[in-house]
Amino acid sequence: MKNIPNRRQAVALASFCALGLLGTPSHAATTLSVLVDGGPQTLGAFKALAADFSAKNPGIKVDIETRPGGSEGDNMVKTRLATGEMSDVFLYNAGSLFKALNAKRNLVDLTVEPFQANVMDNFKTVVSEEGRVYGVPIQTAMGGGVLYNKKIYAKLKLQPPKTWAEFQKNNAAIKAAGIPAVIQTYKDTWSSQLFVLADFHNVNTADSGFAERYTANKAKYATSPAALKGFQRLDEVFKAGYLNKDFASAKYEDGLRMVAKGEGAHYPMLTFAIGGISVAYKDFINDIGFFALPGDDAAQNGLTVWLPPGLYIPKSSPHIAEAKKFLAFVASVDGCNAQTRGAGPQGPYMVKGCDLPATVPPAVADLVGYFKPGAKSTPALEYLSPVKGPSLEQITVEVGSGIRKPADGAALYDEDVRKQAMQLGLPGWK
Repeated sequence: MKNIPNRRQAVALASFCALGLLGTPSHAATTLSVLVDGGPQTLGAFKALAADFSAKNPGIKVDIETRPGGSEGDNMVKTRLATGEMSDVFLYNAGSLFKALNAKRNLVDLTVEPFQANVMDNFKTVVSEEGRVYGVPIQTAMGGGVLYNKKIYAKLKLQPPKTWAEFQKNNAAIKAAGIPAVIQTYKDTWSSQLFVLADFHNVNTADSGFAERYTANKAKYATSPAALKGFQRLDEVFKAGYLNKDFASAKYEDGLRMVAKGEGAHYPMLTFAIGGISVAYKDFINDIGFFALPGDDAAQNGLTVWLPPGLYIPKSSPHIAEAKKFLAFVASVDGCNAQTRGAGPQGPYMVKGCDLPATVPPAVADLVGYFKPGAKSTPALEYLSPVKGPSLEQITVEVGSGIRKPADGAALYDEDVRKQAMQLGLPGWK
């Protein structure tokens, strides 16, 4: 027979339980820290995710931290990982830049988590190392190209271009009307790269083996006519006087405002900016369209595609179980719906079952058109090659400002790439 405590013992036992001294579960919420970039569309998406997740998981509070974009943000992520001071969950690139995170050493392996069944296979490949999966997609697939003001186009009776020559003809007409034709925002140096990076569909069309030879140190930007054109086109729009006067000091947020309000006609950018406009300038979102960066051949016109960034869990997190719950929510239809509500519909999700609303902004409809059967597209080079030099954004600022000649900029980038390839230990580099 079990010993039954007397009344005094029972009262004492109850008191200890009430105080939580005998392991009674605590009702204090766990705070989950999440590190993201500070863009308005990202913050909008994560605020909605945090609210909906905590509503479903009242014992977990999500605390959103922000970091800068570009190389400064990259360095912050790598430093915090190296020092063990990373947030419980963090947002970072997929593809080549992901390789620099040393996932096996630093990140929680998510390969066998049930929520991975919801993630599309073409995304898993860009957040994997040695066959193990370390992330889930956040936000949507993107295109690299040009956001444009539809009102300016209508006023000047212009049509979206399918060749670079048509684009330059449109720019000339816009400049003649007294409007900055091409918006650049070089204060945020990362935003300067689009004429090079978004041109890869055109590079691949002209030279289908470029990515493979580039990875093997058998092709260079400076010596490949197709690849060099991105640097040349930065120089062309600058020399033609098509840029906004404050291009050197303008920030990304200024670019969103300018194209939304018609203070400039074209903003070369990734389509995640559509979400930023829908948050900050929602009354102007229907005035924005999108087209792929045009090349030389209208028949080959198509889109350079970026897969979404990933969400990752560092091994240093003290809240790995809670972090996995958050990632499971992100990789669900409810998670997609929260992002759409918080940042607006921006493009195709990489989570199964996630659909866009029936009615989307014109720029999103333009983007989705490039994903339809028969449309032409190519993954960005960073998904086909592990090599991406970290100094490109500084080099493109110099070329796009007339400080450095296109050929010199391309050669400098080739050297930047060589250093990175050697750090990665890729064969064929010295």
